[in-house]
Amino acid sequence: MDLFDALKEKKILLIDDDEWIRDSLKRFFAWEECYLETCDSAVEGLQVLHKQQFDIVFIDYRLPDMDGLDLLKRIQLSHPSAKKILLTAYGNGKIAAKAREAAACWFIQKPIDTKNIEKVLRSILNL
Repeated sequence: MDLFDALKEKKILLIDDDEWIRDSLKRFFAWEECYLETCDSAVEGLQVLHKQQFDIVFIDYRLPDMDGLDLLKRIQLSHPSAKKILLTAYGNGKIAAKAREAAACWFIQKPIDTKNIEKVLRSILNL
């Protein structure tokens, strides 16, 4: 199965305070006719997650209202089946290890490129 055919059956959430990243990924997924909802803060992300289920959640490490690792832990408690991906420009081995401990299934370094996003999603979906 093609990656984007598989993703058309999934609901994806992106929580990132960087407007450029939100807009870029929103356009990328829309171009492929895939569902992506975006939030610019942890509080907004938690509100959206309270209302609906998502299959995949991208979480920025540095958010204005909450540390991404703390948010990741909260999402793991409320949505354990969602695949969680931590995004960061501040990555190092220590953060990656903490992300894995908090149930992130993948860790992506910024700047983000679509090829890397596709690679991670293929891995998550076993494609």
